Amino acid sequence: MRRFVIGQAKNLIDQTRRRQRHHKSLRLLSLLAASDSALVLSSPRLFSSSSDMSGSGSDSSSSSLPVTLDSLNPKVLKCEYAVRGEIVNIAQKLQEDLKINKDAYPFDEIIYCNIGNPQSLGQQPITFFREVLALCSHTALLDESATHGLFSSDSIDRAWKILDQIPGKATGAYSHSQGIKGLRDAIAAGIEARDGFPADPNDIFMTDGASPGVHMMMQLLISSEKDGILCPIPQYPLYSASIALHGGSLVPYYLDEASGWGLEISELKKQLEDARSKGITVRALAVINPGNPTGQVLAEENQREIVDFCKKEGLVLLADEVYQENVYVPDKKFHSFKKVARSMGYGENDVCLVSFQSISKGYYGECGKRGGYMEVTGFTSDVRAQIYKLASVNLCSNISGQILASLVMSPPKPGDDSYESYIAEKEGILSSLAKRAKTLEEALNKLEGVTCNRAEGAMYLFPCINLPQKAIAAAEAAKTAPDAFYCKRLLNATGIVVVPGSGFRQVPGTWHFRCTILPQEEKIPAIVNRLTEFHKNFMDEFRN
Repeated sequence: MRRFVIGQAKNLIDQTRRRQRHHKSLRLLSLLAASDSALVLSSPRLFSSSSDMSGSGSDSSSSSLPVTLDSLNPKVLKCEYAVRGEIVNIAQKLQEDLKINKDAYPFDEIIYCNIGNPQSLGQQPITFFREVLALCSHTALLDESATHGLFSSDSIDRAWKILDQIPGKATGAYSHSQGIKGLRDAIAAGIEARDGFPADPNDIFMTDGASPGVHMMMQLLISSEKDGILCPIPQYPLYSASIALHGGSLVPYYLDEASGWGLEISELKKQLEDARSKGITVRALAVINPGNPTGQVLAEENQREIVDFCKKEGLVLLADEVYQENVYVPDKKFHSFKKVARSMGYGENDVCLVSFQSISKGYYGECGKRGGYMEVTGFTSDVRAQIYKLASVNLCSNISGQILASLVMSPPKPGDDSYESYIAEKEGILSSLAKRAKTLEEALNKLEGVTCNRAEGAMYLFPCINLPQKAIAAAEAAKTAPDAFYCKRLLNATGIVVVPGSGFRQVPGTWHFRCTILPQEEKIPAIVNRLTEFHKNFMDEFRN
């Protein structure tokens, strides 16, 4: 009898669990079924709970709270940042749901190919950098005899040298607003070694990654919507977002996809003249080299033309050079714009140039440590005082990021204890990135209706998709951009997260997506297989 009762109870429990799984699967499938319900997929509240749909989470237009969308700064509403936008929000909800409902999806993990975040996808940090950072952060280790058996001798020496430059030897203390002087000395020496021209540590402003430096310059240059910044299209959304936040006008210049995303001076002149005819004062030209999202590397002769253009037109040259270590083709080489300008004979009084560097990219990939700098040259002392004032408002950048920025620009040298292991780690990462870039480039070019330019540098591919008219019509019916429609379908079929080209801007009537090359090598074949199968099914479904 007892066994019968227990058996009956177990049957009831099993039936209840099956019903729960069945209802849950139906709920998820109704929300996600191949992304056909684009109205659902276009909502950032994809998996909102019932409590989120009422009360404090209700539409702000009917709220009695003092802050509503109508009362917000319109510049904030205008600002967009697609790299962490709608599709990523959907992916994060899917990732959470995968933990409790693994059988509801045709994939077992979300692969984030939307952002240049190397360590999140398995890239290991450089040992020497982390050893120095650890010793600087926990100075008690330097007094332990065991430390000499665990850490390289040059990392110990470098840590002592850095600590001697920090007041109080305390990495938890504020620094000078431009950054610790000794670390700026190391960065200036690294720039000089790279370029072959002098660099002044007083020109260095340490920042929490490159982004705050870009914001600082936009804040300095833009006073109204009549101030414009020439930006490449496609562009990294930081530029459009920061221009919008500071109330300026983005003046687009289109890169030529047919010539490998070439930057034509004739296009710059055309867009500059058009902006001026509309009463816009163009203040600066932004150039991303190597390119993001496009991955091209500028030829030195092209850079000379750009410098001359800025000199002639009186523009500040904003040189985004955060991917300077990421060059994958033998016929191209990175040259800093400062090196190019100085080799042309232009000095401090000739060209206003701001160069941005970051510890987030390259082979180091220390995104979360938030380190970087901008080198500011060609500005008068009174303008530099205003830049310093802006830096002072933020007190200083974080010290761990400052330390890593100095190490990136002054790594181990031949003869140092860490040199051989450092070089092996660096070259291993860069050679692997080059292989991954080539593999993905070749795979994309085999897809029907897809063309992808050569991956020369940076961390991305930006393929063009010739979408069938039926797919475009379906996207229009769903009130979403066609490339966003494609990317949502890709996410829900494969778990792969990419960013639609419309988030970077593009030539009207063309459609793209940006995909990182960062997943580890062993995962690339599976990504290629998933993408290939999805694309075939998508094209078959929407074939004209």
